[in-house]
Amino acid sequence: MDSMLPSPGFSIPSIGTPLHQPEEDQQILPIAQQQQQLQMPPLLPLQSSGMTPHKTMNAYAPSMGFQTPQNMMQPQTPHNLVSMSPMVNRMDQSQTPNIQPTTPSPMTPMTPSGEPGSIPQLQNIVSTVNLGCKLDLKRIALHARNAEYNPKRFAAVIMRIREPRTTALIFSSGKMVCTGAKSEDDSRLAARKYARIIQKLGFQARFHDFKVQNMVGSCDVKFPIRLEGLVLTHGQFSSYEPELFPGLIYRMVKPRIVLLIFVSGKVVLTGAKVRQEIYDAFDNIYPILKSFKKQS
Repeated sequence: MDSMLPSPGFSIPSIGTPLHQPEEDQQILPIAQQQQQLQMPPLLPLQSSGMTPHKTMNAYAPSMGFQTPQNMMQPQTPHNLVSMSPMVNRMDQSQTPNIQPTTPSPMTPMTPSGEPGSIPQLQNIVSTVNLGCKLDLKRIALHARNAEYNPKRFAAVIMRIREPRTTALIFSSGKMVCTGAKSEDDSRLAARKYARIIQKLGFQARFHDFKVQNMVGSCDVKFPIRLEGLVLTHGQFSSYEPELFPGLIYRMVKPRIVLLIFVSGKVVLTGAKVRQEIYDAFDNIYPILKSFKKQS
């Protein structure tokens, strides 16, 4: 849990963006910026860990001995690495550990085992965060760019930013919903940018309880599917009403994912909390879809 909001120019990485005026400052109108400089107390400073540059250098001093170009050109074996350490040189030779090279275990693949080109791609991520303070929505709508507020239609400020391209729903209770991101990191980065905009407008906004609520993925299995046969065989988990909706709705139990399956072979997966649930659901449904492939 982050108790403070770091400045995006330092703690939040910005991919492919030059160091210029932060996007949060561009979102605030110039008149509002002048008023905030006169009225608003300075932003809370970042929490420091108490480490000075000298302490930091001492804490992370390298433990390896001095390396010459000749030593670096020699093949590095586990025994050579042990002998180069000054701590090991001071040990008694009888206490030198016998290091045996180990064979790395195979890593578990994180992507589904479907055919190439049919791996689900994330299309939308919905996340929530608590700013920890009451908000004046009218004041936010008047002083921020790309923000709209119509209380008769919807009781929240709708704010948008370009990078990452997302939309936020900001409520007076301090709760915020962020939608439109393509990855978990982009969703968190966008939520922090919105929180910084609110903080620069004079509110004591924090960044608490960030959580991904829903993930939406889609893919194409590249072959047509007999939806009528699928709903007859898997009627316990699926429903298909072509007069109301052209896709078959398949409710998977484990993982708890809802799939929209279309006759063209397009599949939409929604309801996941983590990315791996999307991949697991596709691994489970792909053999079933292949068994109901239309024969041309």
